[in-house]
Amino acid sequence: MILPIIGYGDPVLRKVGTEISAEYPNLKETISNMYETMYNAYGVGLAAPQVGLSIRLFVIDTTPFGEDEDLSDEEQNQLKDFKRTFINAKILIEEGEEWGFNEGCLSIPEVREDVFRNERITIEYFNEDFVKQTEVFDGLVARVIQHEYDHIEGILFTDKISSLKKQLIKKKLQNIMEGKTRPDYKMKFIAKKGR
Repeated sequence: MILPIIGYGDPVLRKVGTEISAEYPNLKETISNMYETMYNAYGVGLAAPQVGLSIRLFVIDTTPFGEDEDLSDEEQNQLKDFKRTFINAKILIEEGEEWGFNEGCLSIPEVREDVFRNERITIEYFNEDFVKQTEVFDGLVARVIQHEYDHIEGILFTDKISSLKKQLIKKKLQNIMEGKTRPDYKMKFIAKKGR
């Protein structure tokens, strides 16, 4: 089932997600709905707060990046088949050079900015079968994970840009909060909640 994506300004996007157990109600269905919602919006990652759930869960499928001809064959191959569900994730180490990449977010449509992140992470998480994993990721995979991880910490990519850039996108963010943005996927805007 395709869920509406929560727009910028909604308080749920600022809450730190709570950990869940394997008995979380309808967990498999929630994960399935999140993937379907993400694919419908042509995203590569989606966190539970973006569908109104303040829990530590996010899904990633970087397959669309695997088609990018600007990347090396090795990078394309890494991205082409990377699909994971992260539950109760905890980034243990962020290391390596910080590098910039133009990021966007399904909750903040029509806004893209360069964000600097570490190139490598070590992360501990549970997969959809609640099997604990500890893995090291780098490059674009690490970046997508870091972006989604920020969501379960109540952080948005716009928090990581300069104050000048924040001023420049202020009107766009206001339009999202007022529901004046029209992405080609289902969204729920804070201004429309009471109507």
